[in-house]
Amino acid sequence: MPRDRRVLVADDEPAARRGVRQLLAGHAGYVVVGECRDGAEVLGALDALGPDLVFLDIQMPGLDGFDVIERRTPARMPAVVFLTAYGHHAVRAFEAEAVDYLMKPVSEARFAATMRRVARVLAAAPSPPGFIVTTPRGQVIVELRDIDWIEAAGNYARLWVGERDHLVRESLGALEARMVAHGFLRAHRRALIRLDALRELAATGDDGLVAILATGAQIPISRRRRAAFASAVRARSM
Repeated sequence: MPRDRRVLVADDEPAARRGVRQLLAGHAGYVVVGECRDGAEVLGALDALGPDLVFLDIQMPGLDGFDVIERRTPARMPAVVFLTAYGHHAVRAFEAEAVDYLMKPVSEARFAATMRRVARVLAAAPSPPGFIVTTPRGQVIVELRDIDWIEAAGNYARLWVGERDHLVRESLGALEARMVAHGFLRAHRRALIRLDALRELAATGDDGLVAILATGAQIPISRRRRAAFASAVRARSM
């Protein structure tokens, strides 16, 4: 079964973000993984949440939508649908390789046409890779959406899927470069966490922070990683 496409909604107006959510609810196969209010939050969420699609307001406080793409570069952006109340940005939007350009307020019919275009673009994009691992029953594919967290093990990495684990011959540092685009975030120097597997962040008695996963696993968050984690969790829950 194909995975749901991950969607980020970026607009400084809560009503506009809510409107996109409501329109998107009529289209199966998409899940909103986060919301952002300004360009700085978008840049952080792109790394932390690894969306496939972003609805991006052009005019936001601080960095606008075009600033986000310029800093990120078009090659490293997911599929982009611009949102705006003004029509004069259209040419520049398509120069930025946007999939579509929506004028607010957006009708259901216009949104449906955009989603058909999005579906074609995403269908042509390569699927996120999984891992081929060896088990007593032979080789199997471990999909990224099934991995809860990844632990460093010398020159190897240990993929945790529930209580089961699989070793792959790749360092955690090398994996991180690829995995952040698919919703994984560094917790400390020896662990990456898939944010969709996170149940809650809890404070500890020694002024620490621990990530509690849906499986019950508890992974400490290093002090230097706390801000990125807090930002990612806020983006998911807005």
